[in-house]
Amino acid sequence: MADITVDSAVAKDDLVIPLIDFSQYLSGDPAAKKSTAQAVLNGFQNAGFIYLKNHGIPAETVSKVFAHSAKFFAGPKEQKDALAWYSPEANRGYTAQGREKVTDLENQGDVEELRKTVPDLKESFEIGREGEAGMPNMWPPTEGDEEAKAFKDVMMQFHDTCKELHMQVMRAIALGMGIDENWFDSYTDVGDNTLRLLHYPGVPKSVFRRSDGQLQVRAGEHSDYGSITLLFQDSRGGLQVRSPKGTFVDATPIPDTIVVNAGDLLARWSNDTIKSTKHRVVEPPLKPEDEAADFYPPRYSVAYFCNPNFDRMIEAIPGTYEKTGRIYEGIRSGDYLVRRLTATY
Repeated sequence: MADITVDSAVAKDDLVIPLIDFSQYLSGDPAAKKSTAQAVLNGFQNAGFIYLKNHGIPAETVSKVFAHSAKFFAGPKEQKDALAWYSPEANRGYTAQGREKVTDLENQGDVEELRKTVPDLKESFEIGREGEAGMPNMWPPTEGDEEAKAFKDVMMQFHDTCKELHMQVMRAIALGMGIDENWFDSYTDVGDNTLRLLHYPGVPKSVFRRSDGQLQVRAGEHSDYGSITLLFQDSRGGLQVRSPKGTFVDATPIPDTIVVNAGDLLARWSNDTIKSTKHRVVEPPLKPEDEAADFYPPRYSVAYFCNPNFDRMIEAIPGTYEKTGRIYEGIRSGDYLVRRLTATY
């Protein structure tokens, strides 16, 4: 197998997150494809995170999504509240600042207490696949509104684009594992995934100077729930990943890359051979232009949360349990996600 050169996007406190040229998997020769797939798998096994460059999604497509996202969040509060998130089963709609508290806690009382004392400083908008019976997406009214029509069109196209990349990354994982490259296809072809637009409003710097000793966050420490997450960041920063030493390390934005992390269900699926690593969004690094200001500007990101098809049973992947046995019982993908979302909201 030909070796490829893999750079490090992050290397601190024993946390090494690789920066992988994914074009070598998508269109390279067989040796480069295999080597890239191994790098993807190794990144998920060692760090739980990778950065992808040359991933096939044009920069102008991402810019258009961010522009429409910013316009949506700049809209009137009553307009956004009319599109409110309505159930963990659907996981679609608008979530105002203060409603969600991302955490690994599953007891609703504990989550509520944390939400009151250290609220997450963000608002979000969730979009699922279109046409799922009884679970409509909460689109702004499009009749006579060209901007609303464009918003819907851009987001649905991006949902489909990210679904294809999800399938490609899962194929790379399969190839790296030495199983059939298309083994995951029947688990990922429906697109039971969530496109999440995120807005962290501008805040006074003083917000992060709490007198009670608590760490004020923009999004609390957590791991993601599904198979993988595709994260598109702006340039502000603030994302941190937990290192093997227990410290939190900056996952600095790199232009035109996607940060990809493994979720809890993939860790379970892999019999814990893949890591689902905790991360958070905190006070952003201070930029020279921010030093004299009293406020931090807003931060925007777009996360595409990927899941196995909700009707599929998730049991240990071949090759991960034969020597050690299965750590987890099988669970239906959709049931697992609803359980986790019910605790979060």
